Amino acid sequence: MSIIDVRNLVYSYHSVKTLALDRVNLQIEKGERLTLLGANGSGKSTLIKHLNGILLPQKGEVLVKGEPISKKNLKDVRRTVGIVYQNPDDQVFLPTVRLDVAFGPTNLGLRPDVVEQRVETALNNVGLNGIEERAPHHLSGGEKKLVAIAGVLAMEPEVMVLDEPTAGLDPEGKQRILRLIYNLNKKLGITLVIATHDVDVVPVFSDRVAVLSHGKKIADATPTEIFSDPDLLRESHLHLPIVTRLLQGLQEDGIPVKTRFTVAGARKELLRVMQEQCMGYLLQT
Repeated sequence: MSIIDVRNLVYSYHSVKTLALDRVNLQIEKGERLTLLGANGSGKSTLIKHLNGILLPQKGEVLVKGEPISKKNLKDVRRTVGIVYQNPDDQVFLPTVRLDVAFGPTNLGLRPDVVEQRVETALNNVGLNGIEERAPHHLSGGEKKLVAIAGVLAMEPEVMVLDEPTAGLDPEGKQRILRLIYNLNKKLGITLVIATHDVDVVPVFSDRVAVLSHGKKIADATPTEIFSDPDLLRESHLHLPIVTRLLQGLQEDGIPVKTRFTVAGARKELLRVMQEQCMGYLLQT
C-alpha cells in the first residue's frame, strides 16, 4: 500500500476559471525520494497542500496510509505528513529557535522533557546545535530554512514535503539543503517529496519524477527517462540539467561523450573519453 495515494484529484481556485489540478493521480511509496517537477503555475504547490490536508479535494480523494483525508483525521494526517514551505518566514515566527522547533510537538500534547529531547534531536539532525536561544529574524535565509525543517522533524513525520527547498539560496546553501534532505531519507528513512522547477536538483535527489503541466500530471518516470524526452521537456517549459547541456555541446563539437544527467556521471564520462583519447595517442606513437 502506498503511504500517500492521490486519486483523480480536482481543484480550482474561485478567482481562476482554469483548473489548478485536473484529475491528478499519484502514488507515493514509503521510503522513496519523489520530485514534483514543473514550471511556475503547473500546480505543484496546490498539489502538495493536499498531501496533509491544508487543502481538501473538491473532487477525488487523497489517502494517507490507506485512509482518505478529511476534517476528522487532520491531526493524524499532519503527524504523518509534514510540509516545509518555500518561504521560511511563513513557518518560522516565534521569539527563539528553541520555541519555534518546539511548537509542533508541544501542540501534540507531549511532555516537556519529550519536547526538549525532540528539539535537541531535530536541531542536531540539521546541524544547528548551539543556536537554540537565537532569534530567527537574526538568521540567514538558509539557516531559517533549516529551522523550518527542524520544526517539521520534531514532529517525527513519516513523510516530509518540501516546496522549492533550494529557492533563494546561494550554491553552497543549495548543496547543504540537498545533502541534508538526502540524508534524512537515507539515515532516518523519511519519505521525501520535493516540489521544484529547478531541473538541476532532480538528478542528484530523485528516485522518481512526476512532471506537472497546467494542472495535469503528464509524466511519471525515472530522471533518466524524463530527461531523455525532449518533447516532454518542451511541453512542460523545462530544460535539461546544465551538466547535460554541457555534454551535448561537446558532442556538437565532435567529442564522443555520452549523455549524462549528474555531475558525477559527467565526470566519469569525461574521464573515460580522455583515457580513450590518451590510449589512442600512445598507440599511434
